This record gives sequence, C-alpha cells and structure tokens, in this order.
Amino acid sequence: MKFFNREKEIKEITSILEGEPNQIYFIYGSINSGKTTLINHIINNKLDDNYKVFYINFRTYLISEKKDFIEAIFSTKKDDFLETIKDKSEVLNLITKGARILTGVPIPEVEFNKLFEERINDAFQYLNNIMLETRKNGKTPILILDELQMIKDITTNGQKYLLKELFQFLVSLTKEQHLCHVFCLTSDSLFAEYVYNTGELEGRAKHLLVDDFDKETSLRFMDFLAKEILNKPELPKEQKEQIYSLVGGKPADIYNIIDEIRYKKLDDILNQMLKVEVSKLNMFLEIMEYSKPKIEIGNNIIEINKKDVLNALKLFKNKYKIPIKEISLHIYSYLIKENILFLNPTEETLKPQSFLVWNAIKRVV
Repeated sequence: MKFFNREKEIKEITSILEGEPNQIYFIYGSINSGKTTLINHIINNKLDDNYKVFYINFRTYLISEKKDFIEAIFSTKKDDFLETIKDKSEVLNLITKGARILTGVPIPEVEFNKLFEERINDAFQYLNNIMLETRKNGKTPILILDELQMIKDITTNGQKYLLKELFQFLVSLTKEQHLCHVFCLTSDSLFAEYVYNTGELEGRAKHLLVDDFDKETSLRFMDFLAKEILNKPELPKEQKEQIYSLVGGKPADIYNIIDEIRYKKLDDILNQMLKVEVSKLNMFLEIMEYSKPKIEIGNNIIEINKKDVLNALKLFKNKYKIPIKEISLHIYSYLIKENILFLNPTEETLKPQSFLVWNAIKRVV
C-alpha cells in the first residue's frame, strides 16, 4: 500500500538528516500512531546511498539485563536469519557495499563474544568505531532505536547505570562528535521522560510527536483506503463519520476497519471493536480488586487504589484531553504503564491511548 500523509513530519526529519548531527531525537506518540511506519518510509524512500542506517528494534528481544541489550544492538539479520560475521573485512564490506539499512551493528563473532565478559563501555567503543569507519567511507550513519520502552526492565533490575551510560554515549555521538544521527522511537512517553532526566539530556535531546490524524486527515485517509482496498472512489460520508466517532484518527484502527469492510458489515465491525475494548477495561478494573497493584515512583513503592483509578478515568467522561495536574502522578503513571492513557510531555496533557479506549472509558465509568 502507498504511504499516506505525514508531509510535515517527513520534512522535519529529512531536514534534520540534511544537517550535522547535534541532538538525540525522541519520536514519540500513542500506540499505533504510525511512528515505525513513518521512519521506515523515510529510510526506504527518502534517503540516498550517502546514508547508512543501523536499525535496531528492541521489540524483537526480551531485554532485562546487559547481555540481552548487547545482543539486541549487535545481532545482524539477513532475510530474517541471524548472520554470523567471521572477520573485520566482512564488517567493512557491509558498511561500504552492503545494504543501506542494516538490522543491528555488524561485529565479528569473536569480538561479539568478548563483549559479554568486558565492561559495557567496550561495546560502546566498538559502536563508536563503526560510526567513525562509516564516516571515513563517505557515508552519514543513522542509528535508530525502535520500541525504546522495551529496555525499561533494565531500570528495575539494578542496572540503571546502563541506561545513563547508553544515553551519555549517544550524546557523545551527536552533540560532541557530530558523528551520527540518533532517533529513539517509543509509545511510552513517560519512559522517554524518565530517560531524558536520567540521561541528563537537557539541551541535548528533542521530542518529535507523531500523533493520530486530525479529523480532516482521517476522513481523507478513509477515502484513500477505499480506493486502495475496496476499489471504490470514496466511502459514504455517514460511514466515515461513524468510523471516526469510534476510533478517531488512529491509522491502524482505520486501516483494519476498511480492510474488514471487504467481508463484514460496518456496524458489526464497530460493535465488535467496542465490545472487546469495553470487556478489556472491565477486566482490567476487576483484576485490580485482587492484584493490589503497586508502582515505583522515585524511591517509593505506592499501592494503586481502584477508587482513585476510577475517579481519574471519570475525568475523561466529557473530555478527550486534560491537564496532567488533574491526576496524581502515581495514578497517571500506572494508567500509562497499562496503556490506557498517553502523556504528551510537551503540552503536559493526558489523553486515552485512542478514541476507542476513550469510548470504552465513557461506557464503563
């Protein structure tokens, strides 16, 4: 399917890439807002061979300690199979003549095995050398860390130092050496803020929001999909309004609905989606009665009270977006962790992860 919209974000990111590396960029947005689709469109369609992309998707790994983190950074794949690299000449060949986009940072097997025995700084030094070698061969390196929130278990397993060292190293690549562009993608903006503060990134990192579509863009996207999927010039206006009222501008939800229209009635699709979301929210609240969930805030472990959660959710009965100050830190942190709310740290606002979640909230509380 052809890529749709995001001209503003594409222009902003390509303009960044045309300049000298100078900042770490957090590309954030609610779940399924299109962050990965956007960055993949740019690196596959908007860059020439003067760039070399090192793309690391943390979602493909269970990362809870240093070993897992190193494997995620340095495991390279070809046709979905892990590659074994024998010597430095193969690494150099991948950098100079290989594909423009590499999944992982290439490293000879012998050196890769050594990384598990030595300090994390040795891994960062090797990574730095790869970026220098890439530059030496006339290419601008781009390091992409997708699904950044998947490394947050490191912070709860006594390895907070690793997170700080990682981002201090990324500052060295960008702000200090101007060697490599760095983009970190995440749907967990609360974790991004934690990283920002832990890594001492003030003046060294910026945020780029990839939000759900506004209403006008959503309706145009529906007509675009009608042509692409249904071979129709457009959807009837009442159907578009019906879809938007349930899922808003969430690209993934809109796509799934239009795709299912091929073999299901629209009313059945929407009713089922809402029924599932309401059921999930009810189950979430019911489980709270028995699990007595807790969340760590700073050095404190705070128990989450169901009544406080319900009071927080009631604030969204008539509003899609509210100021962050209206909900206690431990409550909104918990609801973000459970993928019910989304924090926009720039605006200091909270909203449901999607219109669909919002519609479920309005029916449950």
